[in-house]
Amino acid sequence: MDMKIKQDKVGAILRQAPVVPVMVIDDVKQAVPLARALVKGGLPVLEITLRTEAAMDAMKAIMAEVEGAIVGAGTVLTSDQLRQCDKLGCAFAVAPGASGKLLAAATGHDMPLLPGAVTASEVMGLMEWGYEYLKFFPAEPAGGTAYLSSLASPLPQVKFCPTGGITPETAPNYLKLPNVITVGGSWMLPKAKLASNDWAAIESLSRTAAALRAP
Repeated sequence: MDMKIKQDKVGAILRQAPVVPVMVIDDVKQAVPLARALVKGGLPVLEITLRTEAAMDAMKAIMAEVEGAIVGAGTVLTSDQLRQCDKLGCAFAVAPGASGKLLAAATGHDMPLLPGAVTASEVMGLMEWGYEYLKFFPAEPAGGTAYLSSLASPLPQVKFCPTGGITPETAPNYLKLPNVITVGGSWMLPKAKLASNDWAAIESLSRTAAALRAP
């Protein structure tokens, strides 16, 4: 698939909601009810990180059982992980950074990749590969809105999904920036609510997050 088409595809995905939940799923049994709560709350784009053994099975279950869920794989670090996620049917993949091997592998898949970048040099390097949409990670430790805003003028071609340390209070500040398309976060997934399977509370938190900005 042409790179421009893939970039248009991931751009359309990221525009679906102002927040992309970043999910670390330890128990596959929670995957479907959790995803349903998020989607029902207005957050259909889900990033399930490959940080647990349950991640692949969780994505498979969500794709099979949760109507309206747009499932992406997060923390994709290798070409083999990229291949597995594409084979599974993920809508997109997210990497915290970018390596030459990963970028080369991504050219062979129709599944779009959202690679991470922080510095102007990293952004320019990814632009040379044809990327228009990038992850800005870790957002808060890397400089937050002040830093990201400073990239908008010299690099207006690129839009970011900042992730890392973003809260309900700071998210609106990111979403106001001209170079931010959406934000990634996990504040709508408090550990206590997950531990008690309180899907209604997670749906409510998701609904509030979805209202931060109209899609």
